[in-house]
Amino acid sequence: MKIIRGINKIKRYRFVVVALGVFDGLHRGHLSILKAAVKKARQIKGTSMVLTFWPHPQKKESLYSLEHRLRLLESIGIDVCIIINFNKKFSQIRAQDFIKNILVDKINARHIYIGRNFRFGWQAEGNYNFLQKEAKIHKYNIKLFSTIRVGGKPVSSTAIRKLIRRGDLKASEELLGRPVSVLGSVIKGSSLGRRIGCPTANINPHHEVIPPAGIYAVRIIFSDKTYRGICYIGRRPTIYAKKSPLRIEVHIFDFHKNIYGKFLEIQFIELIRADQKFASLADLTAQIQKDLIYCSKILPPSS
Repeated sequence: MKIIRGINKIKRYRFVVVALGVFDGLHRGHLSILKAAVKKARQIKGTSMVLTFWPHPQKKESLYSLEHRLRLLESIGIDVCIIINFNKKFSQIRAQDFIKNILVDKINARHIYIGRNFRFGWQAEGNYNFLQKEAKIHKYNIKLFSTIRVGGKPVSSTAIRKLIRRGDLKASEELLGRPVSVLGSVIKGSSLGRRIGCPTANINPHHEVIPPAGIYAVRIIFSDKTYRGICYIGRRPTIYAKKSPLRIEVHIFDFHKNIYGKFLEIQFIELIRADQKFASLADLTAQIQKDLIYCSKILPPSS
């Protein structure tokens, strides 16, 4: 997938099918738009494109980091992703100018796909009706996608944020269409896990929405391979008397590579127990060994 950062670097492609949106989380609703764009582009031997914005125009906390979203977009089959820096200057562009100067003149859009709630332009004046009116002038096709519902409830990033923060992994997965996951880079830690027989990779998540503190059975995606593991989210209350920074640490079963600075995707499968303070480090170590045994039993073998 070709990644273009900024309006001035946009190139014109042939027969462009462009999906517009933030696509934070790439949930079932987003996937319906994106997969349709890929399908249409292939039918007309054109280019499937996503035009997205960073940071979030509504300043909402990110379900997925930008890097995570880009990886998922590529896996769907999107050909080109344009990332627009959503700053004050861009927010003041009128809807009509956005259509003519960017969608038509720069991108050469032939087909434009949007969700029902998509808004754009100064004070969110642009919407489906606006795009439809301008389509007669600029000769593009516009397609509106209805909100997807699961169990009678609309799928939305707002709903998923609430479910993840509440720790409802099952309901979150149903709306996302995939397990709740975090993509992060491996950073240096205190090496406490190694000293107590459970070496961990410390993760800088890049996401702002993560599950609550606790011990989780997880799958880890690294270099296109899947591993089993156990993840800790918390502030190490047994070690620190005062409140310490939140940590995300993952122990990968049967894994011995040096991966500092590398990206890992952690998929949360099941909450094993809540984070808690133990009377001693020995008690914590004993409980961790029990957690490891339990996780190894419930997780299927690595692929």
